[in-house]
Amino acid sequence: MFLTTTAELAEQLGGEVLGDPAIQLTGFAPANAAKPGDLTFAENEMYFKSADDSAAAAVLIDKHFGITKKTLIKVPNARIAFAKVLPLFFPEPKYLAGIAATAMVAKSAQVDPTAHIGPHCVVGENVKIGAGAILQGGNHVASDCVIGDGSHLFPNVVLYGNTHLGHRVRIHSGSVIGSDGFGYVLDSGVHRKVPQIGGVVIGDDVEIGANTTIDRGALGPTTIGKGTKIDNLVQIAHNVVIGENCLIVAQVGIAGSTRVGNYTTLAGQVGVAGHLKIGSKVVVAGQSGIIGNISDGEKVWGTPAIPDRQEKRQIIAIQQLPDLIRRVAELEKLVAGQKEG
Repeated sequence: MFLTTTAELAEQLGGEVLGDPAIQLTGFAPANAAKPGDLTFAENEMYFKSADDSAAAAVLIDKHFGITKKTLIKVPNARIAFAKVLPLFFPEPKYLAGIAATAMVAKSAQVDPTAHIGPHCVVGENVKIGAGAILQGGNHVASDCVIGDGSHLFPNVVLYGNTHLGHRVRIHSGSVIGSDGFGYVLDSGVHRKVPQIGGVVIGDDVEIGANTTIDRGALGPTTIGKGTKIDNLVQIAHNVVIGENCLIVAQVGIAGSTRVGNYTTLAGQVGVAGHLKIGSKVVVAGQSGIIGNISDGEKVWGTPAIPDRQEKRQIIAIQQLPDLIRRVAELEKLVAGQKEG
């Protein structure tokens, strides 16, 4: 159990204690479930009222919400502090170094002695696995893959051959990295497969959600830039290039050879056509369809996606259509009556 005082925690977070600096903190919980000794947090007045009425020992805040009976830890940003605090109270499980008896590791593979290779893993020829890497179990890592230091494959992740992971990459269960890109050419009435001989390159500190698929390139690699976070159930096609620190939300589909800049967000269920260029710091709203290039910094929405302000005006106009149709019908009746008179 992690144990600290409000003063010690405030020092770690670069914050200050407003109240008793010696309170012992033993856990972290939402206000409605907090017990004595728990820390909770509040980022608006509604949450703060709930926290103030709770059994929590202290509250993490980034602004004042009025008079309180609680000890407060005031930080520059409560949500960032929340993200830093949770791992202290709820650390991830530790995995012992070594190779499970049921794992199959090729003789040519290079496995750092500090790595963990769990039960029923298969590690192919010429694979390189770095220091502190974790393969939890049931992972298949095909030939010529590279797994960087501190990377973590959750159960049943599959890496096809020539997939390169940087350091501290996390890939959640059921994801498949490096499967064949969807490449066919019509030849005498049949769809002839175009061999996909490229690989996948994933940068440092990338996280990939469960049941996501990233296809290998046809010739060169499909590339995911460092720091990018990819949600569950995402499909990224062959030769796509995604920049650094992007957010790709659930059920996004990106067709082949599209390029995405840095710090771009594709919200849930966005569909992106192939061979496009999406700039940096772009925001695409959920369920949008992208069929053309998007410049840096744009915010777009709709199918086909257009600037979000324009889409909002069109939605408002559509909502007004029933009333407009009724008024036109009334005017037509009035005009028809005047002609008859």
